[in-house]
Amino acid sequence: MTDENSPPVLHAEGLTKRYGNRVALSHCDLRIPRGRVIGLVGPNGAGKSTLLQLACGLITPTEGTLRVLGSRPAADAAHLARVGYVAQDTPVYASLTVADHLRMGAWLNPSWDRALAERRIAQVGLNRSQKAGGLSGGQRAQLALTVAAAKRPELLILDEPAAALDPLARDGFLHHLLEFVDELGASALLSSHLLGDVARVCDHLVVLAGGRVQLAGDVADLLSRHHRLTASRGELDRLPAGVEPVRRESAGGYDRIMVRTGTVPPALPGTVAPVGLEELVLAYLSRAAGDPTGPAPSLEVRR
Repeated sequence: MTDENSPPVLHAEGLTKRYGNRVALSHCDLRIPRGRVIGLVGPNGAGKSTLLQLACGLITPTEGTLRVLGSRPAADAAHLARVGYVAQDTPVYASLTVADHLRMGAWLNPSWDRALAERRIAQVGLNRSQKAGGLSGGQRAQLALTVAAAKRPELLILDEPAAALDPLARDGFLHHLLEFVDELGASALLSSHLLGDVARVCDHLVVLAGGRVQLAGDVADLLSRHHRLTASRGELDRLPAGVEPVRRESAGGYDRIMVRTGTVPPALPGTVAPVGLEELVLAYLSRAAGDPTGPAPSLEVRR
């Protein structure tokens, strides 16, 4: 059970990161409680990888503050041991064997769980003597995940680790990710542009676009606060107080609007329908792109 009084897994205030004249993140405020599997989604260039690299301490903010598990990222060796990181393309060392990776993990991490690592390697069928360069993409991903998890971190950070995998390998990777989270009692922060993957494994959502947080919260709460209204043209021009329009579409004499309400929504006009996670994300990305009636920036809805 998560201790609600413990520091959030990630807390950003005014977080900004610039690379020269390019702004990757701009004045982001974010507070994510522990015990969540967090989906970080957005189009290419949204700032997802920058946020994850900041969270790992690989880069430092230009402005603002960021705390991970209550401390500055990579503040010391003890804090580094509390975070496991799988970078894009699930990097492993091609010339090293699977067994070499486990030995290296044990040497680098004082809390290394040898039994967990050995058990997971056997479960996914990896040959200990096989060099990583000869593994398939799915096998490399499983090896990288095992090395990150066997240090027994409180937070697993994964930067699009399954994007290049085929559907079967992705399915296996996500299955084992959830098993690790459950076994370790850890939180996980997963960056992905595959909305189907996020819908499957994540219970908390952060939508980034244009270097800013567009939407954040527990998935169940976000879905309960959003509704799709459909009515004859003009009937939705005036909405009740406290109802925020997010995306509007018109076709064939009808208007359709996605709206956001409070925890107790007022009586809503027209035909009211629930909103799915994919529809929710695409609506906020469309709005961030400056066209709340048009197509969203490219994101893949892959099963």
